[in-house]
Amino acid sequence: MNNSEPNPKVDERVDILIDYFTFSLYRNVCRSLFEKDKVLYSFLVCSRLMLAEDKISQTDLRFLLSGVGGVSQDKPMEKPADWIPDRCWAEVVQASLLPAFAQLPSDFFRHMLEWKAIYDSNDPASMEMPGDCESKYSAFQKICILRCLRPDKVVPVVQQLVITEMDKRYVEPPPFDLKLSYDDSTPISPLIFVLSPGADPNAALIAFADSFGVQLESLSLGQGQGPIAQRMIEDAIDRGTWVVLQNCHLAPSWMPALEATVETFSMERAHPQFRLWLTSYPSDKFPVSILQNGQKMTLQAPRGIRANMMNTYINLEEAYFESCAKPRELRKLHFGLAFFHALVQERRKFGPLGFNIPYEFTESDLKICQTQVKMFLDEYATIPWEALRYTAGETNYGGRVTEANDRRTTAMMLMDYYNPKTVDDSYKYSESGRYFAPPGNPKLAETMEFIGKFPMPEEEQPE
Repeated sequence: MNNSEPNPKVDERVDILIDYFTFSLYRNVCRSLFEKDKVLYSFLVCSRLMLAEDKISQTDLRFLLSGVGGVSQDKPMEKPADWIPDRCWAEVVQASLLPAFAQLPSDFFRHMLEWKAIYDSNDPASMEMPGDCESKYSAFQKICILRCLRPDKVVPVVQQLVITEMDKRYVEPPPFDLKLSYDDSTPISPLIFVLSPGADPNAALIAFADSFGVQLESLSLGQGQGPIAQRMIEDAIDRGTWVVLQNCHLAPSWMPALEATVETFSMERAHPQFRLWLTSYPSDKFPVSILQNGQKMTLQAPRGIRANMMNTYINLEEAYFESCAKPRELRKLHFGLAFFHALVQERRKFGPLGFNIPYEFTESDLKICQTQVKMFLDEYATIPWEALRYTAGETNYGGRVTEANDRRTTAMMLMDYYNPKTVDDSYKYSESGRYFAPPGNPKLAETMEFIGKFPMPEEEQPE
């Protein structure tokens, strides 16, 4: 209540509190979800609010989630055309068991060509439904119909529903922010990183501890490390330092002892500055009580070019650019580097079409390139393009690439972002012209605002 916007009018103040609490809950829960689950959580919040406001019915929601409308004793109608898949027509018939969709099969018979056009369209959600379907069905009910026809296009439409009913914030998961997690924690609640392949929070934790002026002690758990970790915790809880216990999944036998130790934490004994940080891959051996009482954070590459780049820039400071001898050139080259980093992350979702072998590129690859590009610009009068391409494409990112054709792919991709044309304001990263560096010499906040205009993940088209 203290952090929300004050307002003397009671009704408006209540609306402000509801909005603030809803987004605060979304932000905190998203922090502990993997990327693939965040859209689902946004939809669950939105649908529950719509149910509470009687904007949708429970039966329509159940149909959207399950594709089942009920049980009919009558013989189902034959599908009117061969182009309609059996699964699609079966769901249309199931939908007709609900009162709102009773006439849907008849609508298909009357407007066969219009429905086929929607079925064949690359963007069926943008097309008007035939006859009076456009006016008689609500936005939510249209998603139910789209589920029958084109289930592959449901997610973008669900996201648009969330934007319309709630706000754009609820489809743009907040970037990883250690400070927010720290602010929500207490000395007796551990902070838990749920890791994914290639994730390493160590560098971010060290920098965060330095910014607070706190001593950080780290230990990678394994055989025989339990007693050492126990002594580190006992010492740190009194002195007010931070302890990081890495890879808890590798010490399952010590997890009950860790659980017992955490249960003894109390506000009376713990130094106000003490924090216990834990990292672990998902494991059924990790203590449930620690998960329930701790601050959970997932560490995973964000989905989409925009979220990836936003995650890169959120951790930067203006001093990184201003302290360079060539700040404008650094902004251009760094934007290209951040775009390249996002691109190699996104190519993984295309499987063998992206890379012959899946690679786990990490933040450390990006950070060493950030340091090198600034160093080269400071030390050389002219930009050493060959050196930049070699260090990034052959050593840093290329050092992870083991297949010859994949190495050639990353080298050619890097050519698009490390070449003399990239410092020109007119240079485009893609044929569509949608992606390019912000013109001029913008500040960090302006660059992040520019990135925020990039397409959403579901709106991105391969180029």
